[in-house]
Amino acid sequence: MTVNIEVVEVCQTDQNGGVLCYVAAIYTQAHGSTEKTLVRKSRLPGAAAELKKEIQRDGIRAFDRITGGDR
Repeated sequence: MTVNIEVVEVCQTDQNGGVLCYVAAIYTQAHGSTEKTLVRKSRLPGAAAELKKEIQRDGIRAFDRITGGDR
């Protein structure tokens, strides 16, 4: 199965570099489909970068730990 992975990440900092707001949302979209599925949403800074490492290491199987499902 081929999927697209979309990461939406928002980070707002103050004038001193302190994090005011951080949100990362990760979506999958089956190839040829217009429907997106939210896989993970996190407010922990660095969540998107951590998931990227997991996907590079484990491929689509990285989502099995998140969703508990079989892909």
